[in-house]
Amino acid sequence: MPSLNDSIELTAFVLGGFETTQRPFVVGVSILITFIVAVLANMVNIVVIVYDKKLHKPMFLLICNLAIADMLCITSVSPTMIGTLLAGVNTISYAPCLVGMYIMHLVATMEMFALAVMAFDRLIAVSCPFQYNSYLTNVRIILLVLMLWIAACCFVAVMPATVLPLSHCHTKLIYSFCDYAAVLRTTCADLGYYFNIITVIFFLLFFTFSLIALSYFFIAYFVKLSTPQEKRKMGSTCLSHLIVVVCFFLPIFMRIVLSRMGVPLTIEQLHGLTIWSYVGPPSVNPFVYSLRTKEIRQSFWNILKRDRIS
Repeated sequence: MPSLNDSIELTAFVLGGFETTQRPFVVGVSILITFIVAVLANMVNIVVIVYDKKLHKPMFLLICNLAIADMLCITSVSPTMIGTLLAGVNTISYAPCLVGMYIMHLVATMEMFALAVMAFDRLIAVSCPFQYNSYLTNVRIILLVLMLWIAACCFVAVMPATVLPLSHCHTKLIYSFCDYAAVLRTTCADLGYYFNIITVIFFLLFFTFSLIALSYFFIAYFVKLSTPQEKRKMGSTCLSHLIVVVCFFLPIFMRIVLSRMGVPLTIEQLHGLTIWSYVGPPSVNPFVYSLRTKEIRQSFWNILKRDRIS
């Protein structure tokens, strides 16, 4: 472990992760296209839901919240990767790095919370369809979402708060963006204590996933008691959320499970799974909800028709 005597005055980090990439231009253009499409798709979902008063309902407010988190998530990591691959800019200043790290982990945490709340929303819709509107109102959903954003802000604030007092012995990050673990590895500190924070994050991750899995267990129970027509309707209602949950949790669990099983992963493989964790869900989610949700789809086409007529 480096000692404090080896510490340096750090003004910028060197971004790693893409040194062995054989076709950086192709990868950079791919990430750029994915970034633009994801941002536009999420913006369309947000505009459609805000514009159409018929969509001012709890489920669509939650989809709008997820779209906001997705847009912030992909924006927090993609520009640095695009700059590294296409412009050759492989450094990032200290302050912007910590700000990007905070935003990245904040929206990832919020997305995890949002998926749990959306699972709860689907459970109420399936188990208590007639009481749904009285249980979940727009005001309650907005208050709940605000509380979750505040909780996520407070929770993630621990990360920059623990990094700021530390001295740094290295300047190079193992990833092409400012991940908390990567920033910690550049410090001169004993990482055992600080990696306990990551353990808490993993616990929160598994706890949230367990709540979602439990909600689907009860949903499956109520679906089993329903008529064939109701089963098709419930299945269609929950499938979109299930696809989004798999896209979010699968790459994270792959990293954790493979590491615990002792399967050796190269830096490139870890980097790839980490990139998918932050870029994949924001790219998939808006299309899942816009294509599979009839109300959003119809509202989008109605807006286009009005614009053509006007």
